[in-house]
Amino acid sequence: MSTPIRTRLRARMAACLASILAAGILTTGVPALQSQAEAAPAPIRCDKKWLGREYTSPPSNSGIQGKNQGFSQRPQNEWDDYWFENPSHAFDGLKKPTPAQSDLAGNTDADAQKWKKQFENTQNPKYRVLEIYARYNAQAGKSTGLKDWGTWLDQRLIGYEANRLKGDGFEAKVVRDYKLVGPDWICQKNVPVFDKDGKPVIDPKTGKQAVRKYDAYNAKTKELVEFKSNGKHIPKQLRYDSHILRNKEYSDHKLRLITGNETSKNTVRQYDKLNKQLANERGSQNQATVREHRSQGAPRWRPNQYTRYNPIMNPDPRRVGSVGPISDAAYRSGSTPGTAKQIQHQYRNANSNGVFGRGGPGGIDFSTLELNYVGSPVKGKGMDYSFKADYAKDPENNPGWGGKAKLQLASDAMFTWLALTPDKFWVNLNPDQPDKIMDKTFGKTDAGRVLLDADLEMKHDYARDMDPRQGIGKQYWDAMNAANIPCGHQIRLWIVPKTAQVRVEDDGVYILDAPLKVNSEPQSVDTPSPNGSCTLTEAQIRTSQRLVERYVIPDVEKKVNEGTAYADLRRVYSSRVAAEYLRDQDKDHATDFRPIIDSDDVARWPMSAEHKGWTPRQTWDDYMKSYTKGDYSYPCNIAGENKTCVMGGVDFSKSPKRNITRVRFDLEHPRLDKDTRTSVKAETAYRDSGTALIGGNGSGQTGGGDEDPVPTPTPTPTPSDGPNTPAPSGTPGDGPSTPAGGTPAPPSQDPDGDLADTGSSTPVGLIAGIAAVLAVGGAALTWWMRRRRSHTG
Repeated sequence: MSTPIRTRLRARMAACLASILAAGILTTGVPALQSQAEAAPAPIRCDKKWLGREYTSPPSNSGIQGKNQGFSQRPQNEWDDYWFENPSHAFDGLKKPTPAQSDLAGNTDADAQKWKKQFENTQNPKYRVLEIYARYNAQAGKSTGLKDWGTWLDQRLIGYEANRLKGDGFEAKVVRDYKLVGPDWICQKNVPVFDKDGKPVIDPKTGKQAVRKYDAYNAKTKELVEFKSNGKHIPKQLRYDSHILRNKEYSDHKLRLITGNETSKNTVRQYDKLNKQLANERGSQNQATVREHRSQGAPRWRPNQYTRYNPIMNPDPRRVGSVGPISDAAYRSGSTPGTAKQIQHQYRNANSNGVFGRGGPGGIDFSTLELNYVGSPVKGKGMDYSFKADYAKDPENNPGWGGKAKLQLASDAMFTWLALTPDKFWVNLNPDQPDKIMDKTFGKTDAGRVLLDADLEMKHDYARDMDPRQGIGKQYWDAMNAANIPCGHQIRLWIVPKTAQVRVEDDGVYILDAPLKVNSEPQSVDTPSPNGSCTLTEAQIRTSQRLVERYVIPDVEKKVNEGTAYADLRRVYSSRVAAEYLRDQDKDHATDFRPIIDSDDVARWPMSAEHKGWTPRQTWDDYMKSYTKGDYSYPCNIAGENKTCVMGGVDFSKSPKRNITRVRFDLEHPRLDKDTRTSVKAETAYRDSGTALIGGNGSGQTGGGDEDPVPTPTPTPTPSDGPNTPAPSGTPGDGPSTPAGGTPAPPSQDPDGDLADTGSSTPVGLIAGIAAVLAVGGAALTWWMRRRRSHTG
């Protein structure tokens, strides 16, 4: 049957109009500038936009929470997280284009659009690669362009997209949590700005009347709502708010700010100022309020052969490794303080929504990084894990650095503890035993090196504490003089684990405290002491030992548990506790760690490049130099120079632990389990403290990687039969995007269907679909329509 001529003409006109509109799309994914009237989008209901359906009326508990106070906060026990789409993250392992690849990709915005359409038509990621290359080439050719490929890819492509889409994810979450549904709740409301006298307020940047875009609006409750996932207001928007709320058309409306992170003090102060002004003018309270709805945004994407994987925490050599926020943070950290400061400055203006972590790439003090959680291992599946670290106190001037090395050390140590039998976990510095420094295989690992170096450092600290001129040393020698003991005795010091505090749950083990202990005892050796001969009676030795344990040992032990010189020792010991849990789990059921356990094979975890030439004998030689020549020479009243000689070691052959009760766990570590689960997806500040929790998942599939991303088909795309309006750059596709290669959980069953129970800790992932909709009169192009996906975050 032939199509009527009128129908065909109507279809062709629609196609023409859509094509014309498509031609007005900028490569950034923003519609080309139109007239003010044309720019106003048609109203979009919040429920349809973010939940994919329309509700006839809101439930009884619908509405903004905390609006009866100028500033209110979500209870801490309700803090949770939400997913936001970041599809470009799937290409974070993409290599810089070769000259041939650059030539094929092109260097114009039109080239980028061409490959974008090819990707949309085929879903072949190689076309997305060529689009990315074209975008990079286009900007790199400009004087203001960024030439460094890695920085552009991470910061400009992935980061800018994340900053934009994180706001969408937070908006969707608030709509769901607060049940902003029904015909009265509109998302995206454009309000022309007039002052209180009705005069248009001009935007100095455009020279035209300013238009304030609100994230949500309710004409019935007369509320203008702004969402800020980062906790900071925009001063320009607040100035427009002040005008709008004083104009007669909106003089009975109220302003609501919803923040997803800690609200900045300046934002609280500025809103409080406006709130008080409006209260005085209107004679009514709470006209401009702030609600802090704490929720941590977590990016997600669908991995492909261009995704960067980290080999850490991966027991199966057939798998490509791990992904997660800890890998991203370590990748961005500088290898030296100088490079870390350069990187921090590069990212300074690119972290508006905190997608590069609190404080930016240098926000974490990686020197304090320790493993504090490993999930219950399941054979054939990735294991969740999380680390803890202090936040850098001054990230702008003294940013954290060395993340890759510290992360690698913690991971390698865990596998070393698994691969070798516990009887090998000792080191020994004794002048009489150069052939018994440590196990030969253990001596080829960074974990073994760390233990031996820590042993030597402990002996230096002991010697420093024995200085008779001041502090602890003076107290000790005064007591020795009072006891009429002419010299100190030779002593053995060694480090052993104290009982670790852990909490074992069905989902894994939480390492709560892993303290270390310094043991000491008298010991004699055949090697002559540099102090000369000094014979003590057994009673004098016992008295001297008692005084050492009273004055000196506590300070040495404190340094071992808190000092920066022992940070690597504490790091590898936390991994030792985690490894012991994995051993126990593998006894109960076969895991991916079984081929590693007690294999005596550490070839996959060799000495780091920085210490490639290190041998145990080097540290022993340093010790002997210290022993024979003395660490320090002190002016003493005792005959001779009272230099201190010690032997000792580190013994991690045992890893005692105590599984504390759930009641104690909840009391002493509230929310740790919830925050840890969030940290697998996104960097999280534990209970808003100075401690970062940041982890990942070893869900990398087998294979991966593509040396040649150039597609084999002819690069010229085939025109489609109908109009093909390109979506904004980086817009999520129709298919579900799973977090880091994982599988989304099934949707939660709420009494309100798609709506959340207020305060629920179970976030729902909302996946954006792409639709180009012609508005009334065909003048406006509406970008975003959302449809619900049946899975949670």
